[in-house]
Amino acid sequence: MLSAFRKASAVRQLIAVDAAAAVGTALLPVLSPLRRQAGDGVPGWVLWAAAVAVAAPLVVRRIRPWPVFLTVLAVAVASIPLGLAPTAFLAAAFAAYPVALLTGPPPFGRGASVIGGTSTAGVVLLTVGGSPHYPGGTQAVQVLFGVLVLGATWAAGLAVRERREGVRRTIEQAGERARREERLRIARDIHDVVTHSVGLIAVKAGIANHVAATRPEEAGLALTAIEEISRKALSDLRATLVVLRGEDGSDEGDLRPARGLADLPELVRAAELAGVRVELTTRCAVEPPGGVALAGYRIVQEALTNTAKHAAPTRCRVRVVAADGGLTVEVADDGPSGGGPAGPVPGSGLGLLGMRERAHAHGGTLTAGPGDGGGWTVRAVLPY
Repeated sequence: MLSAFRKASAVRQLIAVDAAAAVGTALLPVLSPLRRQAGDGVPGWVLWAAAVAVAAPLVVRRIRPWPVFLTVLAVAVASIPLGLAPTAFLAAAFAAYPVALLTGPPPFGRGASVIGGTSTAGVVLLTVGGSPHYPGGTQAVQVLFGVLVLGATWAAGLAVRERREGVRRTIEQAGERARREERLRIARDIHDVVTHSVGLIAVKAGIANHVAATRPEEAGLALTAIEEISRKALSDLRATLVVLRGEDGSDEGDLRPARGLADLPELVRAAELAGVRVELTTRCAVEPPGGVALAGYRIVQEALTNTAKHAAPTRCRVRVVAADGGLTVEVADDGPSGGGPAGPVPGSGLGLLGMRERAHAHGGTLTAGPGDGGGWTVRAVLPY
């Protein structure tokens, strides 16, 4: 449900960006360099009608990429006799980009790079030479300009798609390695908690039993130590078992072994590689207990992962404060920018549930929802 809400919000923002681009495309023919060659002897209303027909479909180019591209391309070809080919083919290229993102890699493989480079160089040469934009540019030159623009845009879209697929495959492979490392880390944690805590409890219990009749005060101190050790052991084991629950597939967001709050800069670097500009602020004079620090680390990790999936490229603020017996974690992003993909990348939809479980495991609370200035905010408070 939350994923659907975020997806709808992202689509609305992207449609608004495309609507602004469509308005600019419709107004391009009135610019003086283009107006001098557009529509010799053609009524002004015909030129305006053609410009609007080219630009209007761009508003929904992300929702219906193929129909929009084919429509704009057909109108661009029909606009050649009117002298509107340069701007019309630019609109067709704008519509072609999301189509290229949805299209698989071409059969000629790396030939896409050659086509993209050649097309871009041709567009630059024609633009510098002035042929397509000024009087004297023939219809053949205008068509060549359109073909080159479409080729460059299509190759750019394919390159972006390949890069995203490469990043996704890298994340999946890293996830498999991280899961194995995480299981080993959990095994070490359980071993340390059980052997250390149970060993101390056994020693204190033996002391209490030995002096219970002769020195009851010392026995009471031993029992108090046993209580404290038991509580800490139960807290650490409970946090470890929460992570273990990810073995059934309910915690796909946890792909890296966690350490503590001191490792947050590592998460920031990983998020920046995914297109999220992170501002990290920490105020922790003394790091919280291991279980709480682990939960805080995991919450930041999941929140940054969701931001990278649903909003990148964007800006994100991470604030971690340990004070007055509580750890406060806040992760707020600005929402998706206009240069992002057509919609959120699909995910398991259970990341928020995992964050809430970690917070509740330590008697804390977690809230998540749209921020006051847009975007998405996650805030957790973990007492200790």
